[in-house]
Amino acid sequence: MSEKEPKVSKSMPELPESYWRDSISLPSFPKLSNDIEAEIGIVGGGISGITTAYLLAKEGLNVVLLEAGELLNGTTGHTTAKITAQHDIIYDELISHFGEEKARLYYKANDEALQFIKRMVEEHEIDCDLSEQDAYIYTDQETSIPKLEKELEAYRTLGINGEWVEQIALPIPIKGAIVMKKQAQFHPLKYLNKLVQLFVQHGGKIYEQTTVNTVEEGDKPVIVTKDNHRVTCQQVVSCSHFPFHDGMSLYFARLHSERSYVIGVKSDKHYLGGMYISAEDPKRSVRSTPLSTGEELLIISGESHKTGQGICTIKHYEALETFANQTFGINEFSYRWSTQDLVTLDKVPYVGHMTSDKPNMYVATGYRKWGMSNGTAAALLLSDLIRGKENPYQELYSPSRFHADPDIKTFLVQNVDVAKHLIEGKLEFVRKTPEDLENDEGSVVTVNGKRAGAYRDDKGMLHIVDTTCTHMGCEVEWNHGERSWDCPCHGSRFSYDGEVLEGPAKRPLPKLTSS
Repeated sequence: MSEKEPKVSKSMPELPESYWRDSISLPSFPKLSNDIEAEIGIVGGGISGITTAYLLAKEGLNVVLLEAGELLNGTTGHTTAKITAQHDIIYDELISHFGEEKARLYYKANDEALQFIKRMVEEHEIDCDLSEQDAYIYTDQETSIPKLEKELEAYRTLGINGEWVEQIALPIPIKGAIVMKKQAQFHPLKYLNKLVQLFVQHGGKIYEQTTVNTVEEGDKPVIVTKDNHRVTCQQVVSCSHFPFHDGMSLYFARLHSERSYVIGVKSDKHYLGGMYISAEDPKRSVRSTPLSTGEELLIISGESHKTGQGICTIKHYEALETFANQTFGINEFSYRWSTQDLVTLDKVPYVGHMTSDKPNMYVATGYRKWGMSNGTAAALLLSDLIRGKENPYQELYSPSRFHADPDIKTFLVQNVDVAKHLIEGKLEFVRKTPEDLENDEGSVVTVNGKRAGAYRDDKGMLHIVDTTCTHMGCEVEWNHGERSWDCPCHGSRFSYDGEVLEGPAKRPLPKLTSS
């Protein structure tokens, strides 16, 4: 592994790029080109897939890991990389919905994930900028104090090491904050790059640029790729962000996708440590990471919204830039990137058997922006389930669980929203044509009297696609910040020329011509 010098600029970078991916060189792996067999087939090369693959290979199992693009180029490569059990204001809500026992289990699962990462770093001497940090939720509004006080009471009920503070190290005025002690942060790709090496050393096989279309169920399930190559397994694990195989589980109706935004900036102000998130929306999350130059990069994130919905996406970056400038003063604006996260009906991830009647198929999804701890906890649980070991968190994370409160309410709200956007997209009247677009401009347009999507690249070439999402027929919207077409119904995303970037869609948007 080699480090690369970070880029710097005085203004917002033109194209999005993650600091984590830009700052190291990762190994590459071949594309699957023939039929193979394995004991365990894992789909998805993020923190869940890689950690699960490592844990199983270490136990002597024959494991194959398939990734549609490049390893660590999805949500894991675009995280803020906090390793913490403090998942915003959640524990008072968990106690209300699930009771004290399960709320405590949620905390313990994520704390054990944190301790696992710490042990891995120490045991294998992984140079990944791991540092212990306290995690804070702060507010500058009187109206938020009661909910922070209730969350602190939940900490006390569950035995979480936390307290109330009147001041924090950020140069902003606050009304109060709660802190969870001895959490951590790291460079996720430096850490996971080592796990990849260990996985391969234990005999694991990795195939990149290998898109999975489906799985043929049975005693020996068969993973079928886009190129019709087959991986025959004893057990299959979906760690592909959105489950690659839905069956009758209806994950698309039990998950909703959100995008959030991150910037990396340098400031002349000395950063005093800690990890922070605001109690209010729009969220403001702050941490720092050391650079190879000896300087600090401030990582500031927030501005969450449902995928394909909301204002022009570049405005979210601008809002974070304004906050960073007002709070710290931007000396250099080095990076900007965004990420997509899935949220379950009750905010607890789905990890375990894909359905109750498929004992050899597993899934891990729905980390709600807290994938470093939740993703690691998922891998630890999956490893136990696959090896037939008891795990105290199996029932908590079970994908087949259902709680009338809040599941029914959330399900109805989400699907009313889907119906609204489905209808609005079909009724939209579009005046713009492809000829109206400037270079590096994309928009919904009219082509041959029908709704279409067009992007004119910086060389003047037009890329025109059908805007009907290939998942369930909603109309996609243009995302200028990422140069992509995003579906407001179930979160599928496509490149400007129609290739699938995020599921649940599996087929690209058809290309059109303006004749």
